[in-house]
Amino acid sequence: MIEDPGVDALIRQWSAERAQNAEDDEINRITSDWLSEAPVAPPGIPGQRGRAGSGESSRWATVEPADPGYVAAMRRRLPDVPEDLLVAAASWWQLVGDVAEAEEWWDAGISPLDQRALDYRAAGLAAADLGRRLGPLTVLEHLRRGSAPAWCVARLARQRREGAA
Repeated sequence: MIEDPGVDALIRQWSAERAQNAEDDEINRITSDWLSEAPVAPPGIPGQRGRAGSGESSRWATVEPADPGYVAAMRRRLPDVPEDLLVAAASWWQLVGDVAEAEEWWDAGISPLDQRALDYRAAGLAAADLGRRLGPLTVLEHLRRGSAPAWCVARLARQRREGAA
């Protein structure tokens, strides 16, 4: 063991807690068998059903991981990106906006594959705001240098108020 009696005691306690006996092995085997026999339901949203009744129509409504239109739009721009990454990014974007909006963000300099784009959007920034100037830098340059999206939103609002006054 280790030369520290406190560490040795902790290791002995940890080992004793994790040692399995025959009863634990039997419990794990029964659990594994039971889970392997359980039917696998298709993914769905609880409470969302096709039509009331029995049979195929009463099963959970399946959830598509991503709209094929989003995946196709991203595939055109990023032909070498793995499919699973495109599907994940497309599923994020379809929750908050349409393909055209995702492409606006892309054209403004933020890839829809970048999770920060959703954070910027949630803070109140629009794709058109990224090119606006806040002093010597654009909003996008401020964000890339670590400025908080909320700060950029506040500065843009102040600029608009001062411009209208």
